[in-house]
Formats: sequence, C-alpha cells, structure tokens
Amino acid sequence: MDSQNEILELKKMLFEALQQIFVMEKEIEQLKEENLKISKLEAENKALMAENDELKARLNQNSSNSSKPSSSDGYKKIEKQYKRESPKLRGGQVGHKGGTLLQIANPDNTIKHLPSVCSCGHQFSEADKTSIQSKRQVFEIPEPKLIVTEHQSYGCKCPKCGKITKGAFPDKVNAPVQYGDRVKSFVIFMDNELKVSKKNIGQFFLNLFGYAINESAITTMLSDFSKKLLPTEEKIKEKIKSSEVGHADETGIRVDKKLNWLHVLSTSLYTYLFVHEKRGKVAMRSEESIIPDFKNWLVHDCLPTYFGFDNVTHSFCNAHIVRELQSVIDNDKDGLKKWAKKLQDFLLSLNEMEFSERIKKRLAISEEYYRICKEGFVIEPPPKKEKGKKGRPKSTKSRNLLCRLAKYKKAVLAFAFNENVPFTNNQAERDLRPAKVKLKVSNCFRSSDGAKHYARIQGFISTAKKNHKNIMTEIYNTFNGYNFITEMA
Repeated sequence: MDSQNEILELKKMLFEALQQIFVMEKEIEQLKEENLKISKLEAENKALMAENDELKARLNQNSSNSSKPSSSDGYKKIEKQYKRESPKLRGGQVGHKGGTLLQIANPDNTIKHLPSVCSCGHQFSEADKTSIQSKRQVFEIPEPKLIVTEHQSYGCKCPKCGKITKGAFPDKVNAPVQYGDRVKSFVIFMDNELKVSKKNIGQFFLNLFGYAINESAITTMLSDFSKKLLPTEEKIKEKIKSSEVGHADETGIRVDKKLNWLHVLSTSLYTYLFVHEKRGKVAMRSEESIIPDFKNWLVHDCLPTYFGFDNVTHSFCNAHIVRELQSVIDNDKDGLKKWAKKLQDFLLSLNEMEFSERIKKRLAISEEYYRICKEGFVIEPPPKKEKGKKGRPKSTKSRNLLCRLAKYKKAVLAFAFNENVPFTNNQAERDLRPAKVKLKVSNCFRSSDGAKHYARIQGFISTAKKNHKNIMTEIYNTFNGYNFITEMA
C-alpha cells in the first residue's frame, strides 16, 4: 500500500514537473520572440540614427562645406570657418588702374560760353575773349539710328554687241533686305555676353531703333556666327593642348527638357566648351573632348572618370577638399575627428607659404601630410561587415574622403611643389559660371544645336576677354573672316 502511495506521489511530482517545463518552454519562446523584436528594433534604431545623421549633414550643407553655390545660402550670412583674414585694406590697392572718366584732347564738338555783360555795364563780344578759363566735357551717346545702305545693280549695254550686263552685288549682300555685320555683332554680344533673352533683344531694337528683330532671325545669326568660328575653335583647342596646366570641369544644363552636360577644358588664356548628353567617360572620350590629347597637368575636382586618363598628371581642386573637410568638422558630433581640422589648416597654411619655402621643406611637408592621414585612419576604422548582408560594408563619408586623400597624395599636394599649378580649380568654374547665368534668364536651351552654338561662341568670347580684347570688335572681325586668334602665329 505504501509503495502504491509513493508511486502516485512520484507520478504527481512528475506531472507537476512536466507542467513547469511546459510553462518554461512557453516563456523561453516568448523571450526568444521578444529578443528577436528587440534585435529588430535595435537594427531599425541604428538605421534611423544613421539616416538622421545623414539628413542632418544634408541640412548643414552650405557654401562653406559643400559644392553648393553661395546663392543657395539665402539671406543668412554663412561665416566660413577656414577663411583667412586678408592683410589688404579695403578699397583700391596700390597700383590699381582706376576707371575714372577723364577729359580728352580732341572733343567731337565744342561750344564756347562767353560772359554777356561786365560789372561796369560793357556788353562782351567775340573780339573781347582772351583765354580759356576752364573746360568741362560731357560724354553722350548720339541719337540711335539704323543706317540703311541701298545697293543698286545697274545694267550696262555693250555698244559693240548690244548685250546688257548687270552689275554684281557684294558677296555679303545676298537678300532684298538684311541686317549688316555690326547689327549681327551687337545681337551676338547681347545674347552671349550680356545673357539677354531673344525676346528682349527684339524689344530692345524696337525701342531703340524702331525695328524689332524676330527670334528666328537671331537664331540664324547665332548659327551663322558659330559656323564662322570653327577655324578659331580648332586653334583654341591646339593652344590648350600645348599648355602646361589645364582646368577641367562640367556642369548640368537643360537642353530640350533633358539633362545635358557642359564640359570645359581651359587655361588662363583660352577656353574650350562643348555640350554632351553624358557627364563621364562617354563624354570625355568623345570626338568633342580634347582631354585624351592633353599631356600635362590637369586640375579637376576628383570626379572618378578623370583618373582613367593616364596621359595627364592629376592635380586636385583643394577648395573642394577644404569644403569637404569642413563638412566633416561641422558634422563631428562627438568631437573625435580632429584630423579633418588639422589637415584643413595644414593645406591652407601650405597655400600661404612662399613657393621657395615649400621646396625647402618638401620632405617635411610630405611626412606631415602622411602623419595626419595616419592619425585619421586610427580615428576612422574600416567598417565591420554585418551578418547576413552581402557585399562590402558601407564606409562613412569621412573615411571615404580620408582614403581618397591618402591614395592621391601627389594630386592633393601638386600645387605645393609646382609653381604653375594653382591651389584651386577656380579657373574652370569661372569659365562655366556664365552658362548658369544664361540658364537663369532663358531656363533652358530649346535645341541641341542651340546649346552647341552657345558653347562655341562663349568659348570664343571668354578667350577674347582673357586676352583683353574688345569683344564687339572681335565678333565683327570674325564675320569678316579673321580675328586675333586666327591671326596668331
């Protein structure tokens, strides 16, 4: 009997133990589910924090820490942290040639002013005048007027055979009514250099001269002038190819409602522009591009496509590098990325250093650059690969920047050891900027041909300005088959 009671008791205990195990198993499953949820929440939180940091970094972008233009800053003044105080005082500098209006020796018209009566009552006449007491000159524009020249072709009857022969018109006079080369030059100057819309050019001529030039006539003028510039453009390209330093860049433009790219390769004296549907390799290796034929220093903004050219020696635009470093500094919430500030100060101070001094300290400069990069790699460790994710782990922008600066050390420091290589790529950016002003006025180019005509004409005008030539004169001369570029040896 006792043994039976013991067996029942044991069964009861076993049953209770099984119930507890069952309950514990359920609790374990619940904990697993909760842990899974927590893991998911942690991953989501990490992703949201990364996204938040990225969005904050985007919101913090301005003209001092990104490639955004200063016009995008709005009315809020952005203090550039890395700006160096200039030792120059405000106003005109010593040696600056002013533009003050001065009197000329031979005026076109002279008006004599004699006094009418003396204090004693004598009436003055021409015979009483002695000498000029003072002179004042008024510079004025004559009343605008279009001068119409009529060409008449006469027929002459030969007294010998009786045949009538008509006189030939000049080659350029090929229509019953047409505009002359000076009118065309003025239109091209307004369209390209002044960035006036075609509609407003017509309105301007109507108000000033009483004749409204229609838009199709302006388009024809631009097209004809662009064709006349073909030999000039070829000479500009040859001059750039033989230059020691070239500046390359590209910017987006709207052509027939589509995104196209305006490419530039320029020097301090010459500008070559071309339009292409693509930005990268296809455009830069196309027939229009001259980068494949360029053999010397090429300054650019680190676009990966440029590194595919082995025929050039690369140099970076350090203004871009300084802004990227400023972005790292501005978004360093933990204050750990001190390498960015050190490298920024190092590059800026290096730019202010005399060239001869940089050459003397060449080894020390290279070692200091390497030391700062090495310090950065300690702070910016390589990203860890997450379980379950394929491919390479995503690195931070600051580490990507650091890797690029370390890899292309020679391109970053090119300005330091070559006197002709500048610190920035401002030359190319200045040569592209007029296109942005043009698009602000006209919004887009209506056709691909129109965009190409603009690029060729703007390249010519830019080159004329760099060589201190009168733009109107050079445009007019080009209509007559020559200009200062084609006349060069």
